[in-house]
Amino acid sequence: MKSRLFSFLVISAFVPLAFAQEASPDALVKKLSEDVIAAIRQDKDIQAGDAGKISALVEAKILPHFDFRRTTQVAMGVNWRRASADQQERLTSEFKRLLVRTYSGALASYRDQIIEFKPLRASPGDSEVTVRSQVKQSGAEPITIDYAMEKTASGWKIFDVSIGGISLAANYRTAFGEEVRNHGVDGLIALLADKNRQAAARPKRAA
Repeated sequence: MKSRLFSFLVISAFVPLAFAQEASPDALVKKLSEDVIAAIRQDKDIQAGDAGKISALVEAKILPHFDFRRTTQVAMGVNWRRASADQQERLTSEFKRLLVRTYSGALASYRDQIIEFKPLRASPGDSEVTVRSQVKQSGAEPITIDYAMEKTASGWKIFDVSIGGISLAANYRTAFGEEVRNHGVDGLIALLADKNRQAAARPKRAA
């Protein structure tokens, strides 16, 4: 699974805002994948799984240009409307921390995968599009990865990704829904916060 998540990380890293406003979503994603792969290949510490450098790359490339609020909304489903504004902010913050850890671990699994992009099917006025790609690696079946992107006032941003037809954000929906039913929205926030605290307390190891 890490090798699949790596591909999401590579393609969801964003260049500066000025470029993001000018590029089409598919051209943007392609350029970003090339830039991030080049950065990985040039840094032996990242290749060796240096947690600090991997985290710095995630912070610099992903966080400023990823709509984690929309991602959390997808993961929450109907329960999003049941959360107060304060609860929504806390949910987004904790889910973001969880996903950043996942992306950081995935980045360390890069092993010279090849990414091919499909032609973009979209109209000029579309505010949401799907960028489709296929990841190929030696000795394994190709992996289809689709990126759900939205056009915002700050440019194009990714809010969800599907691997083999399965949405990563929606994949959390069942577990989140069960926790909300049993312990309420605050219970889910506490659960995510606890998982993040436990992960932060574990010794960091190279991949």
